[in-house]
Amino acid sequence: MDKQKKKTVVSVLLDDLKNVKAIYVTDFNSLPVDAMVSLRNKIRECGGQYKVVKNTLIKLAAKDHPLEKLNDLLVGNNGLGMTDSDPAVLAKVMQDFAKEQSKFVVKGGLLDGKVLDPAQVKALASLPSREILLSTMLGALQAVPTSLARVLAAVPQKLLYALTALKDKKDAGPEASAAALSPAEPEAVVAAATEAEAVVPAT
Repeated sequence: MDKQKKKTVVSVLLDDLKNVKAIYVTDFNSLPVDAMVSLRNKIRECGGQYKVVKNTLIKLAAKDHPLEKLNDLLVGNNGLGMTDSDPAVLAKVMQDFAKEQSKFVVKGGLLDGKVLDPAQVKALASLPSREILLSTMLGALQAVPTSLARVLAAVPQKLLYALTALKDKKDAGPEASAAALSPAEPEAVVAAATEAEAVVPAT
């Protein structure tokens, strides 16, 4: 590779590194060509990219970039899996591929500038995708009105009846209210309210 081509490769890699959220260093030694094509396609489908670049050029592009922290991993034939979308999805794609191809190994990675060892990449791959998390949160939010309705429905009916009775007597006028309201009714309202408090769960 001539000098100008090397500069071009480094320049393109630098542009790729600007917005990535996660980078994974992999060893693809002796991986069949058809398997490599399959890997690239799977990574592309999840919004990532996979690049095979000489270690010396990766180190040049990584200068003054967090990727420089992974220089110790750049031994042998390495490929970089990169994504600017969901790091967990790409990690899962690569881990699943490693299960199918024993010669493919995820050596480590970088997530938002922090170094990940192989175990941490594997743990990241086990996390649900962003879409699944959002779906779960949406389901929880939609369940809130239903839960609230159930709580309100649990208020004892006799409390409502007692309050309605008091309102009707009040609407009839002060004299009628005073004459019709028995001494026991206020206590009944209090008792019903106390029972309602016991039914409604604390928040």
